[in-house]
Amino acid sequence: MRIARFSLNDTPRYAFVQTDKTDGKDYLVELDGYPFGSNPVKPTGQRYALDADGIRLLAPVIPSKVYGLAKNYEAHAQFMHAAGKSDIAHAPENMVIFTKPATSVIGPDDPIVFPSYSNDMNFEPEVAVVIGRIAKNVPVDKAMDYVLGFTCVNDVTLRDLQGLDPTWTRAKGFDTSCPLGPWIVMRDDLNWRDAHISFTLNGEDVPMASGTTANLIHGIPEQIAAISSFSTLLPGDVIMTGTPNASGSLHAGDETIVHVEGIGSLRNVIVRG
Repeated sequence: MRIARFSLNDTPRYAFVQTDKTDGKDYLVELDGYPFGSNPVKPTGQRYALDADGIRLLAPVIPSKVYGLAKNYEAHAQFMHAAGKSDIAHAPENMVIFTKPATSVIGPDDPIVFPSYSNDMNFEPEVAVVIGRIAKNVPVDKAMDYVLGFTCVNDVTLRDLQGLDPTWTRAKGFDTSCPLGPWIVMRDDLNWRDAHISFTLNGEDVPMASGTTANLIHGIPEQIAAISSFSTLLPGDVIMTGTPNASGSLHAGDETIVHVEGIGSLRNVIVRG
């Protein structure tokens, strides 16, 4: 099952995304409420084609907070170390965790704004976890019970500012730095232990950016347990699980597409601020 957030004539709504068996196309089946709370939601009876007039996919959730794991794949840890950006730290107590504000979140096809105060923007395609219920001090063996599902994310980073700011606040938390989408695939409908991540830039595959969640240093349950030990996770909060390989530079006019096997594709274009 897939859950999307969309606007119809500028009014945000939620929907199930269903594939019609007759024409093979995806349709939005509108829901009667907010699907992240304890109260069940049900369809309103309205159905819209994804390409219908007035329909626009939005970020599937607006989280209260976004956490990210840095250097959470061996290949990316080695890439960052070789670039002189950081040391390598694999032990659980040495998880490198950072945050992005809710104002950094954008949706499919929204522009990523390259700030005027930076000259080095990088892409980082990842799998994002969407929390489904309040999580605090969650043990590893129960962590997946708190997951609603998964979506694609591009952890856009200003690499030149990252080297200047030890907290990475400006480098990773600027407006439009967290594209999410196109929808949420429910937890049991994704092989999250081995989901393949790929990236295309201006229509060309970028092999150095690809990988699989099977190679995570700190697995998804371990991430949830670690973060919930110091921060209460709320329904709709997002954890970016890490980028699997080397990253690369972006420029104004570039088209970026993050693809996660079993979820779909997240497209955004870079514009200069």
